[in-house]
Amino acid sequence: VQLQASGGGLVQAGGSLRLSCAASGSIFSINDMGWYRQAPGKQRELVTTITSDGNTKYIDFVKGRFTISRDNAKNTVYLQMNSLKPEDTAVYYCNANIKTGRSFYQVYNYWGQGTLVTVSS
Repeated sequence: VQLQASGGGLVQAGGSLRLSCAASGSIFSINDMGWYRQAPGKQRELVTTITSDGNTKYIDFVKGRFTISRDNAKNTVYLQMNSLKPEDTAVYYCNANIKTGRSFYQVYNYWGQGTLVTVSS
């Protein structure tokens, strides 16, 4: 199983970006999916999560600016980022709990490779 993230780049403050992360491989089903980020010199932090039936959670700093969504048919999670701030500059990582078989125990956690978002002031 692999997670392939894309959509990062350089944007001015106030601008928007949309990240995508597609899961591929031997997938039976996907449980929670989410996005984390790691700014230079800081620890990786959770930004937002979405359950398989669409329930979402966000850290306070991005509420009202970021929107997570998913397309279960495409095994893909998205992160729409609006009103970006320089403080949002970080490498963004997607994460997913993926069931690879029918057994209750066949659930594993996977990370994407990270995509860099740079917000200039």
